[in-house]
Amino acid sequence: MQGLDERQLQDILVRAVGAGKAAVALEAFRKPSSVSVRINPFKQVSFEGSREVPWCGYGRMLPERPVFTLDPLFHAGCYYVQDSSAMAVGRVFRDLLLEYDVSGRTLKVLDLCAAPGGKTTDLAASLRLALGNGFELVANEVIRSRAAVLSDNVAVWGDPNVIVTSVDPRDAGRLEGYFDIILSDVPCSGEGMFRKDAKAVEDWSEETVKLCAARQRRILADVWPALRQGGLLLYSTCTFEEAENDSSVEWAAAELGGEIIDYKYDTLPGVIPTRTGGLLVPGFVEGEGQFVAALRKTAPAGKTRLLPDALKPLRSGLVKGVRKGQDFIPSADWALNIEPPVDEYPTVEVDRETALKYLHRDGIFIEGQPEGFLMVLYEGHPLGFVKNLGRRWNNLHPQNRRIRMDI
Repeated sequence: MQGLDERQLQDILVRAVGAGKAAVALEAFRKPSSVSVRINPFKQVSFEGSREVPWCGYGRMLPERPVFTLDPLFHAGCYYVQDSSAMAVGRVFRDLLLEYDVSGRTLKVLDLCAAPGGKTTDLAASLRLALGNGFELVANEVIRSRAAVLSDNVAVWGDPNVIVTSVDPRDAGRLEGYFDIILSDVPCSGEGMFRKDAKAVEDWSEETVKLCAARQRRILADVWPALRQGGLLLYSTCTFEEAENDSSVEWAAAELGGEIIDYKYDTLPGVIPTRTGGLLVPGFVEGEGQFVAALRKTAPAGKTRLLPDALKPLRSGLVKGVRKGQDFIPSADWALNIEPPVDEYPTVEVDRETALKYLHRDGIFIEGQPEGFLMVLYEGHPLGFVKNLGRRWNNLHPQNRRIRMDI
């Protein structure tokens, strides 16, 4: 909390939850952040000594923070490191999805402000568990550098039904009536991250709150045409500010044409119901600050003549590979598929030390393996490919995903 005036934080919390609850939250802000992960249900892994996140069956609270970078299973997409409070958005999504009429068609979902990919991977897993292959998920991030991170995280997660784009919400809005569900995890003043993000503390001001509220309304107005009539919009932030939470949701309902969904947020342990949604506050939950609400669109929507390809995707599913001369070189993404092509290529199981060398893009070699392309496995989970030239292996792990720290 260094650099933040405690009195100012207390005022923020009092505005959000009242004086009594603010005292509990303020004490929590003096303590270290919790550590949690969400397991990929299609690449199962276990965490000893962990506890289940109350609203996420695949979420785990860890007793301490390991060095995730030095865990090969992290790079295999077996889990995603995500704050437990953020997982509550996925829970609301899953509950509303149960009530949604899919009617045998492909469900189309947009994660509008998706980087770095925590909520995207949660939505992808939730959709696949509920609908099998019957969905299309577009994950968008307007800032190109962040979109590249999003694309890598989506690839490592391994779901082939995810498309990654990098466009302004206004451009997404051109897909009129295309999406059944939109998640808008909008940029905010970041108060909920004060405990773990020094920059959020440094950047906060009352002017920032006003600017964020105005930006959130512009984003909602720009993307609203893309939601079909009767479609759902999930709205989330990591701030406590009423102006950025309840007021923005009420504005969208009144000005854009929607109705606020009466979800029972108090059924989620520790979540504080507000006028329109649910607020997660440290001290009442183990994670950081988060707000979530949901709207159903009542206004009519136009009929799109566009497809997501019009948004020039950075990634459209998982690429199988590329042909270079006489060789078809398998893609690292193909190895990370939730249905890995273990029958298409010979596999070689490696120990942790060798796996980390591979992920560091060091030279590795094991005698007695067939020549050609081999899939490298760690504890049965694919990491990627090498090409066995007989006396040496070419390491095909992507340069941009290599471990940069000293292993």
